[in-house]
Amino acid sequence: QVQLVESGGGLVQAGGSLRLSCAASGRTFSRYAMGWFRQAPGKERDFVSSIDLIGSNTRYANSVKGRFTISRDNAKKTVYLQMNSLKPEDAAVYYCAADPTSRFGFGPYDYWGQGTQVTVSA
Repeated sequence: QVQLVESGGGLVQAGGSLRLSCAASGRTFSRYAMGWFRQAPGKERDFVSSIDLIGSNTRYANSVKGRFTISRDNAKKTVYLQMNSLKPEDAAVYYCAADPTSRFGFGPYDYWGQGTQVTVSA
């Protein structure tokens, strides 16, 4: 089992950048593909990005491709989401999640963090 804690959210102007972090507890972090998801008010939780066990394969939602970058540091048991050129429509609660089944993060994601709020002002 793994516990996940996100940080790095906040208020940023459109066009700005934020870097989210997700710190994991436990000794098996490197066995989990990791993902980022987001949920805006009144909307479903959507996939944002995922990364495989060693960080060599990544996937992105079309809406963030070219602006967001996912990475991981297995020694620090942390996954990151660098978000650049933020838009008001990127505002949401961002969640990280761990996938113990799929090497490349296709899910299912069994473990979730509490989320961190990202607000983007126009």
